[in-house]
Amino acid sequence: MVLPYTFLFLAIILEVVGTLFLRDTEGFTRMVPNAIVIVSYAASFYFLSLTFQHISVSVAYAIWSGVGIVLIALLGAIKYQEFPSLLISFGILLIVTGVVLVLANSAT
Repeated sequence: MVLPYTFLFLAIILEVVGTLFLRDTEGFTRMVPNAIVIVSYAASFYFLSLTFQHISVSVAYAIWSGVGIVLIALLGAIKYQEFPSLLISFGILLIVTGVVLVLANSAT
């Protein structure tokens, strides 16, 4: 069962990389960030599709999107100095709670 979660981890990391570089494309006018975004998203969806062969779509997608949102919020604060408000932070906490609940339920 380790392999599907490895695929999911790779899908999450690649999606986060693509999303973080999306702003750097400046409307898809810069070649290197464009390539990073396109390759990262394509690879992310590839690994996500491999994940779906072993983990239900609802569980894998909830984890992929939830963890991705949390990582992007944290890394966006570091890379772009975009610090979430208290209300947004609370929303992110709810997302984390949801991911934990999905994981707990999928283990049973």
